[in-house]
Amino acid sequence: MSVLAQISTVVVDCDDPVRLAEFYSRVTGWEITHSGEDFASLGNGDRPGLAFARVEGHRAPDWPHDAKHAHLDLTVVDLEEATGRILALGASKPAFQPGKDQWVVLTDPEGHPFCLTTGS
Repeated sequence: MSVLAQISTVVVDCDDPVRLAEFYSRVTGWEITHSGEDFASLGNGDRPGLAFARVEGHRAPDWPHDAKHAHLDLTVVDLEEATGRILALGASKPAFQPGKDQWVVLTDPEGHPFCLTTGS
């Protein structure tokens, strides 16, 4: 089967694109490739990239409620160490943690949930 399309960028709706691009740049080590009032993006030279678009009146998902939303899964080497370092960058750790010792749910500075896992 031939490929019809490839994902080039995952775009996250938000209130402050620059703030989230800076946060995720520190978390992933990816470079910010564009930074503006309404849109910011980052990447590591490969695809897909990650971008943030301003949406007036944006409200982040209310974790763990079941309203439809997407989230990022980020693979780390040491779950406990990475959790501590990312919390120090401005993430928050919600009380509800369904992953037991397999993954940790955090939220970015605007409240979007994302998971850390070792992949094992």
